[in-house]
Amino acid sequence: MIKMEKMNENLTDIINDHEQRIKKIEELLSKTDPKPIAKKLSIKEFLLSKSIKDELQKTLAIGYFFEKYDGLVSFNAKDIEDGFRQARETVPKNINDTVNKNISKGYIMEAKAKKDKLKAWNLTNSGERFVENDFTESHTK
Repeated sequence: MIKMEKMNENLTDIINDHEQRIKKIEELLSKTDPKPIAKKLSIKEFLLSKSIKDELQKTLAIGYFFEKYDGLVSFNAKDIEDGFRQARETVPKNINDTVNKNISKGYIMEAKAKKDKLKAWNLTNSGERFVENDFTESHTK
């Protein structure tokens, strides 16, 4: 009989210990706000958020997306083509031509180093501002 009482006491102690631990966990959980998981912006969503008029601006916007959202140091013609495909947009017949036209406008410049053995480019400050201002000229050049 004494053994049975001792076992009951031990079980009661274990249950009480678990109850206290569960209460502590519940208190901690009630004090913390769950952080929503941030979903990565897709290239398609980014392009749709801009007032793009033509494939030159679309090319510039894709380069901007790669630099600002994907963290690329520079981009090449293959990257631009991949960007058009990821966005499910028609790929320009001559990507180099669209880039060169952006270069002549001062929005893109040639990168110091090649990327994957291909000529690479970066956005200029003017190009960044042009995209950020939704393709309207900034008065602070």
